Amino acid sequence: MTIAEFRASRAEELKGALLALWWDARGDWSRAHEVAQDVGGRDGAWVHAYLHRKEGDAGNATYWYRQAGHADGKGDLDAEWEQIVKELLARR
Repeated sequence: MTIAEFRASRAEELKGALLALWWDARGDWSRAHEVAQDVGGRDGAWVHAYLHRKEGDAGNATYWYRQAGHADGKGDLDAEWEQIVKELLARR
């Protein structure tokens, strides 16, 4: 699945960390965060970290980046979103 196909997909087609990112792409941070909180493992932590960085909560984001095994996100949020989506899609 490409990024364009992911963006055009429906919520029913996705689950877990990808579903959280799908909601985020639609401007529903709260729903994305709600989904991310229920995703275990490093993928869930990575998405959770990204969402808190987007929210502006750097301290919480740092905690979740550590849980994910990633360095703190820096730079463009859209680029980070795309990086996470691409990596998760590649593992599907």
